[in-house]
Amino acid sequence: MLNLYDTKLIGSCTVSCIFVFATQLSLSLVPRFFSASPLFIKLTLSVFVLLAVVGFGRWCRRLIGVSASAPAFVFFNMFFIWGVYIGVIRYANSRCMDVVFNGVIVMLIIGLCSILSRDPGLVPYGSSDSEELVESSVLGYKADDESSLFLRRIRYCKSCKAYIKGFDHHCPAFGNCIGKNNHVLFMVLLVGFLAAEVSYLVCSSQFARKFQILHRTGFEINLAENLANSTMLFCLLQVLWQGVFLTWHVYCICFNIRTDEWINWKKYPEFQLIVQSSSGEGSAKIRFRNPYDKGILQNVKEFLSLKE
Repeated sequence: MLNLYDTKLIGSCTVSCIFVFATQLSLSLVPRFFSASPLFIKLTLSVFVLLAVVGFGRWCRRLIGVSASAPAFVFFNMFFIWGVYIGVIRYANSRCMDVVFNGVIVMLIIGLCSILSRDPGLVPYGSSDSEELVESSVLGYKADDESSLFLRRIRYCKSCKAYIKGFDHHCPAFGNCIGKNNHVLFMVLLVGFLAAEVSYLVCSSQFARKFQILHRTGFEINLAENLANSTMLFCLLQVLWQGVFLTWHVYCICFNIRTDEWINWKKYPEFQLIVQSSSGEGSAKIRFRNPYDKGILQNVKEFLSLKE
């Protein structure tokens, strides 16, 4: 018999599935009615369509009281793209591209299941780390040695309501915090998504050239060809967005700083450098400093050596 949690989970997954179909079918209207427009116009219209669907989803959540699951939304979008590829696009591509795309998708599914269940670096209540963290926060303890700096890198996640070692951010799309134990896997998944989307763009472009669907009006192509067009726009938007996201995280790795630390550095004493003003009496400015930065090569080496 299903309990309340299982019922809520099934409801969230069902809502996510419905909104994936709503999103993809709404995007298919762009190449249908604006087939002759430049690519930039199509991408801009696609962004507005996605924003409209998100707004409608929030309204429905207030109406029915059930919200979509972000990880389920990612899964169903991936399966939708995969379904369009298998049902429409794959026949226009070589065996090599077929193996590459399907292989990347399978690896992404395995990686997503892994990051959903992997401990990001949770600090259990009652452990020596958590006890020292509580003691230092209560007594105002502040030391300059390296072990203390590492200890203070345990951060609190408001979404999970837990302390996470090496906390970077809480990722709704992957349904988990990104911390010391799964940060490398997170980066691998980002690269994997980009690889899947770029390979899909290559495959869909070959399909478009073979059947010349880009040179026909939206009403001259069938539903399957139109879905090939719209999913190509969707993946192009994803490549642009995730490319920026990946670039940011590579930057953070190179300079050994976490997203949470960059945004909220004024909360953490070790990132604050007090500079006394030369002109004013008693006035001082707080500037940012990164005590964890050991040089790009050492920072990358340290990141790649992270283990559970």
